[in-house]
Amino acid sequence: MTGSTAAARIRRTRLRHRRGRGVRLAVLAALILGVFAVSLMVGRTFYPLDEVLRVIGGEDVPGAAYTVGRLRLPRATLAVLTGCAFGLGGVTFQTLLRNPLASPDIIGITSGASAAAVFGIVFLSLGGAQVSAFAIAGGLSVAGLIYLLSFRDGVAGTRLVLIGIGVAAMLTSVTSYVLSKAPQWDLQEAMRWLTGSLNGADWGAGILLGGAMAVLAPLLLWNGRALGDLQLGDDTAGALGVPVERTRLMLVLAAVGLIAFGTAAAGPIAFVAFLSGPIAARIFGSRGSPLLPAGLVGALLVLVADLLAQFAFGTRYPVGVITGALGAPFLILLVIRSHRSGGSL
Repeated sequence: MTGSTAAARIRRTRLRHRRGRGVRLAVLAALILGVFAVSLMVGRTFYPLDEVLRVIGGEDVPGAAYTVGRLRLPRATLAVLTGCAFGLGGVTFQTLLRNPLASPDIIGITSGASAAAVFGIVFLSLGGAQVSAFAIAGGLSVAGLIYLLSFRDGVAGTRLVLIGIGVAAMLTSVTSYVLSKAPQWDLQEAMRWLTGSLNGADWGAGILLGGAMAVLAPLLLWNGRALGDLQLGDDTAGALGVPVERTRLMLVLAAVGLIAFGTAAAGPIAFVAFLSGPIAARIFGSRGSPLLPAGLVGALLVLVADLLAQFAFGTRYPVGVITGALGAPFLILLVIRSHRSGGSL
């Protein structure tokens, strides 16, 4: 009788946790939808929600059809896709390597994409889709290099982070050198790209990133349980039936792909990949897969930051300026709170 009572109590606890997690996910999704709607309505001209919905439905509404359909809707859609890609990619690395510093913008992956894109802009006079292709190739190549350099009877999180930080520093120097040789026009374009910006967003970038998301995001979510097992250590994960090296490589490739395509679409938007996982952990706790919560948090971060960048300061800034300015103190706050509670980031 005691055993069945304990089992029933465990089932009730799990059910409460699932319901609570479902409610939090629904609230987060509702916030994203609300901010998304606001981003379509506000601007130099305000359009009410009914006109926005008519434009989305394909109706030709005078004025709104161009402003909402051609300018605001692609920008907001790209913000959601980019934020979700960075959130998923960042938390995958942090969880897989059991290190909050193992974020793609810390260990050099976004630096590789940025260096390749700036090289293409300055020395090869590339633009548009060609720059995006260079950024994707750069991010994937640097990720492969870091993985190979850190591999020694497996991949240790600390070793990969240290090698990644060193590679990031080298790539930052390369980027600085390229910028020093850039003519004024190319310099402006390169700096705008390096900051992380949704200005000039179009459906081409959104479709490319959306296609990558459609393939890579389900792959990560499908392996969410294996990701949690790998966090327990290679030996434990292997004992649980996880093919360790194959699963780790697949997760790394999917995460790198999302980061590379996201960076190619909007530039290296600072701190989104770094903070999405810790913020999601504060909201949802440590139980359950962190992937979907981190992806939603990333989408909300970029949407809100882009609204602030456009309308909160009297002049318009690239979204990366806002995430960079707000991300660092918020990270410090997270670390302070974690230290006071005796937990980990």
